[in-house]
Amino acid sequence: MPLHHTIDGVTYGFRDLKDLLAKATPARAGDELAGIAARSSVERVAAQMALADLPLTAFLNEAVVPYEADEVTRLIFDTHDASAFAPVASLTVGALRDWLLSYDATTESLAALAPGLTPEMAAAVSKLMRVQDLVAVARRIRVVTRFRTTVGLAGRLSTRLQPNHPTDDPVGIAAAILDGLLLGSGDAVIGINPVADSVASTRRLLELIDSIRERYSIPTQSCVLAHITTQLAALKQGAPIDLLFQSVAGTERANASFGVNLALLDEAYPAARELRRGNVGDNVMYFETGQGSALSANAHHGVDQQTCEARAYAVARRFSPMLVNTVVGFIGPEYLYDGKQILRAGLEDHFCGKLLGLPMGCDVCYTNHAEADQDDMDTLLTLLGTAGVNYIMGVPGADDVMLQYQSTSFHDALYLRSALGLRPAPEFEAWLGSDIPGRLALPTLMQLPAES
Repeated sequence: MPLHHTIDGVTYGFRDLKDLLAKATPARAGDELAGIAARSSVERVAAQMALADLPLTAFLNEAVVPYEADEVTRLIFDTHDASAFAPVASLTVGALRDWLLSYDATTESLAALAPGLTPEMAAAVSKLMRVQDLVAVARRIRVVTRFRTTVGLAGRLSTRLQPNHPTDDPVGIAAAILDGLLLGSGDAVIGINPVADSVASTRRLLELIDSIRERYSIPTQSCVLAHITTQLAALKQGAPIDLLFQSVAGTERANASFGVNLALLDEAYPAARELRRGNVGDNVMYFETGQGSALSANAHHGVDQQTCEARAYAVARRFSPMLVNTVVGFIGPEYLYDGKQILRAGLEDHFCGKLLGLPMGCDVCYTNHAEADQDDMDTLLTLLGTAGVNYIMGVPGADDVMLQYQSTSFHDALYLRSALGLRPAPEFEAWLGSDIPGRLALPTLMQLPAES
């Protein structure tokens, strides 16, 4: 099938599907760094027009990363649901966009379609959409997950309470947890990024969160975001594991750079489920992603970073996760240069993840060497709230002193809930309305279990 489009008598041709997707992507630093971006805005429009005319079935006939060389590609093709795809099988990418924006695209029909779409289809249609399109479609999609709280219901906004500390000091972490709880944060998860990726440290932090949760009967789940092999070792030692975490990417080589593959995740998933620690559901996995991770590992195979990101969602949805979020501006300006690129990427990721059936959250964030500031993050935060994001981060003062980046604060979540009339997860909301939070006093919370 010819991949070209003519504008003002000039014909722009594209080598293959991979080249077409890259050239059709809205401008971003990572694709320019990789040398695969459109060379002009006119070429970008030509690519988008050619992409709009491309039948969706083309994505079932051509892999952007070779099938025989990549387990993520094999996962995408081997698990594709033809019956779910059937209602849109005759459409082009442009016609799919039109359908998504029509009254026929209801919450129910979008949920039914999700198994029939490949990540590349989702990425392709997102490249044709304006910001308002990404918001309008995503807000119709509800992906609800459960462990001790129910996350993703309409009219709800959850938060990950992120009490990171530069030395893993338990008193500092406990103080941050207290701060977040008293400001209504933590219903998605209390999740710590540890400084030390050791079994002993991971177990100690898990026991800290669990002791607080049990003492105050807090309906939430815990996670220590060590490497998944470290978490599994802690699990075997009897650590109180709720959710298992892992960063994932969209190619086999990129995942290998994280020290993970599908076989390892296949081992971890049932191990966590067999603990049966959830009381309202059994979604036990937590994945983080981010545009640029495959490129930063030199593992992108010439595929644009947004399509690589969507492919990571194929890995995530294999395991029916409790939480997935894109850490959108964390990797840096080499990949998303400024506030405009970060905003667009965050909305694309949220849209594509939801379209593929994932419970998407977003770490609305940037690094201090990017051309972005907190006003940019406020804009993205508000748009994501309007788009129905499942959860955001809650970081003390929006400044992660361990990871050294800027995110969203406990107060940002309160703003979004107030402005848009959103509420926490129902189980957590009931707990907040009880008399237990009134007894959360700093001196008692600091009475931590002795280190083992």
